[in-house]
Amino acid sequence: MGSGSASASATGLRALALALVFVPGAVWADCRPDTVELRTQTGETVRFSVEIADAPEERSRGLMHRKSLPRSSGMLFLFDEPHRASFWMRNTLIPLDMIFAGPDGTVKSVHAEAVPGDLTPITGGDGIQSVLEINGGLARSLGIGPGTVLRHPGIAQATAAWPCD
Repeated sequence: MGSGSASASATGLRALALALVFVPGAVWADCRPDTVELRTQTGETVRFSVEIADAPEERSRGLMHRKSLPRSSGMLFLFDEPHRASFWMRNTLIPLDMIFAGPDGTVKSVHAEAVPGDLTPITGGDGIQSVLEINGGLARSLGIGPGTVLRHPGIAQATAAWPCD
């Protein structure tokens, strides 16, 4: 196969990978524990497969020691009560975007491109009840920022900005 075919094939695979993560205006019927959906300020919908960190030992470990993270994957940290969430990148080998959301699932802040191994505390502000970690740079490229809304069954449905159907 010539380099033109390989290049076209690689371009097609990149487009398919992006389509699997970012589907404009798409709404999925189910709300599953292993999936988080985000609706941006422009109405675009983004979907990630997630691992859940809702126990102290899972939160402490997070994404440490991982050499890679699939583009359409992440880790969702769920807390019992809103608080001032603080993270660091100790033993984390890949750059991450940290998406901090309040009790209703509305994004309050995004820390982009957290530096692997950095021990500087990264805080999302007060009133944070969930944090989504994804590959560094994705939040910006997908339009995820303050005002974006997360949908997940771990968010209190009675007060969720975007409840599960």
